[in-house]
Amino acid sequence: MPKATVVCDRDFTIGAVDPRLFGAFVEHLGRCVYEGIYEPGHPSADKEGFRGDVLALVRELNVPIIRYPGGNFVSGYNWEDGVGPKERRPARLDLAWRVTEPNQFGTNEFISWCRKAGSSPFLAVNLGTRGPDEARDLVEYCNHPGGSRLSDLRKSHGYAQPHAVKVWCLGNEMDGVHQMGHKTAAEYGRIAIETAKLMKWTDPFLELVVCGSCGSTARTFGSWDMEVLDHAFDFVDHMAIHAYLSKDASGTPDFLGRPEQMGAFIRVSVSFCDAVAAKKRSKKKITIAFDEWNVCHWNMPSTPPEGTWPVAYPSHEQVYTMEDALVVGGMLIMLLNHGDRVKIACLAQLVNVIAPIMTEKGGPAWRQTIFWPFAQASAFGRGTVLRQAVTCPAYDAKEVADIPWLSSACIYNEEAGTITLFALNRHLTERLDLSLVLRAFPKVSVKEWLVLRHDDLNAVNTGKAPDTVRPAPQSGATVKNGIVTVALPPVSWNVIRFSL
Repeated sequence: MPKATVVCDRDFTIGAVDPRLFGAFVEHLGRCVYEGIYEPGHPSADKEGFRGDVLALVRELNVPIIRYPGGNFVSGYNWEDGVGPKERRPARLDLAWRVTEPNQFGTNEFISWCRKAGSSPFLAVNLGTRGPDEARDLVEYCNHPGGSRLSDLRKSHGYAQPHAVKVWCLGNEMDGVHQMGHKTAAEYGRIAIETAKLMKWTDPFLELVVCGSCGSTARTFGSWDMEVLDHAFDFVDHMAIHAYLSKDASGTPDFLGRPEQMGAFIRVSVSFCDAVAAKKRSKKKITIAFDEWNVCHWNMPSTPPEGTWPVAYPSHEQVYTMEDALVVGGMLIMLLNHGDRVKIACLAQLVNVIAPIMTEKGGPAWRQTIFWPFAQASAFGRGTVLRQAVTCPAYDAKEVADIPWLSSACIYNEEAGTITLFALNRHLTERLDLSLVLRAFPKVSVKEWLVLRHDDLNAVNTGKAPDTVRPAPQSGATVKNGIVTVALPPVSWNVIRFSL
């Protein structure tokens, strides 16, 4: 049996977890909005057309912030099309995903839905086909209390109180040639700072997110980030990065180790932010908004047949396996262990499109396998991340080297009097004998141990069998002299909670 040791102390911390680390993403893509969160006529729909069964599952995830409306979609979106009387809203061709956008769900509906979900809105502005003027108009429409043309327009649409949207993203993946209105770093840097100025002059209390590289393998990775920050540094608060992990021919051991690459991506991106701060002789710390992340295998339909232009084409409907849930757990551990600099993160996406929640039109909604590690991290990952001293054997896979069998994060919640260990055992066949040293915390006792695993790594949840993969309580964790001893099952996601 492989052995690992983790030592934690209350005085050695990484930082406080920003609750927005457990955010999510809703884009006008596939069936995420239409037939996902919005389906008038569904048996569970309320008077606004929001599916009640989906809202209940979103509340279960406890998502503090949700990014909207894109994604690639936002780079061609006219926000004015999605407000006002629905019968007057135009249908538009969405060039990002080659579908028809009926605009029956827009900014006001999204913010109303967010409130019902217990979440805060995180809006992106279009810096692809539009620019600073349209962005400042949207801020005025959403946030100004009244007495101006656009704030009074909002009131006429039935929203007397301002929406008070605090967090805004300056476009989406503008470094990508796939993006409508793709720009060079210099072009984007200039439009980003001018947009930021107008937005903050309209509402000085905004937090703004500037686009970093959309991936660590991008040709311009690094040079893009630093040039954009050189322009926008003084007006922005966070830099956005994105990562999707997938399994390839290198197999399961490599796939399970890919979250380590995500951690390296974060650290390098932080170094770009700090390098620009040093250049400017500034004490300001730009933090990371990892506002798109998930497992995505890119093996499902993404766009409809050319020339068809349907509404709510079933795109990117990934059916997640037990194996995928383990990798999502590993990604959550990486976000937590970089919680000092990652302050916002958005699981992409929330419903139907590479999502933890799936729906059937007119039928049920259910939890995919990846729902569980996210829900548990969101529920028990609030507090202070403790720095770990880890001793653990490692392995080399085909594409990733020196992968520790154990991946873990330890969260101390002083107010609740608890410690939570999130632990991933990557070994395919062996239990991992773990010693967790908590001598700095007197009178530690095991509160519960939950395990997510299945003998078949390809096991999935479906509408007819929604509980094939779900956490189960486990026994056998012992505490003696401040040392916790536990044998983690092979290829398992573990949540071990302690009372102090």
